Amino acid sequence: MERFRSFISLALIGGIGVVLPVVLMLMIFNWLFDVIASLVKPLTNLITAQAAVNDFVAMILVLLIIFGGCFMIGLLIMTNVGGWLHKQFDAWLVKLAPGYKTIRELVSQLLGGSGNTSLFKGQPALAKIYGPDSPVQVTAIITSRHSDGYFTVFVPTAPIPTSGVTYHLPGDCVELMRGVSVEQAMRTIIACGAGSAEMLAAHKQADELVDAGSR
Repeated sequence: MERFRSFISLALIGGIGVVLPVVLMLMIFNWLFDVIASLVKPLTNLITAQAAVNDFVAMILVLLIIFGGCFMIGLLIMTNVGGWLHKQFDAWLVKLAPGYKTIRELVSQLLGGSGNTSLFKGQPALAKIYGPDSPVQVTAIITSRHSDGYFTVFVPTAPIPTSGVTYHLPGDCVELMRGVSVEQAMRTIIACGAGSAEMLAAHKQADELVDAGSR
């Protein structure tokens, strides 16, 4: 009887583990769809009033227009004049709305950033935040290298990788993880550590290949 209960519990938990992420993802997409629909509703009403199309088609047309506008703005800021105008507008918004800078940096990180500022352009590492003699290591992303041998690393907080703590550590407290991408490291953070064994195994294997090649 106990085995039967254990089997039922494991099957139920396993099913919830599969279904719940899908349901949450659909809920998020539905919420985003409702938000976008409410934002573009004035334009969709205008299109449906002028053309013989239903609301859904009108919303798709409006979204295409918005994406097209974003594309044109992107082309504009790639020019010298557009880049200068963007800097002036950006500085004006920072003064007008103090929270704009934080939102801009967060969006920049999520979209890949500019230049080398993106978190996803860093390098995964194992950081000894309590000193080189401590056995404690944390998964970190190197975001800056200093001329004196120090590293600035970002240690994400599970399960939200965009929040965390920044540390400035000496070189002997930072071990670069070869053979591991930032995306792989982030997946272990989102999964609260699950998959770390495979990540560390890939790092160890890459280190062994480098050592064998240097002999």
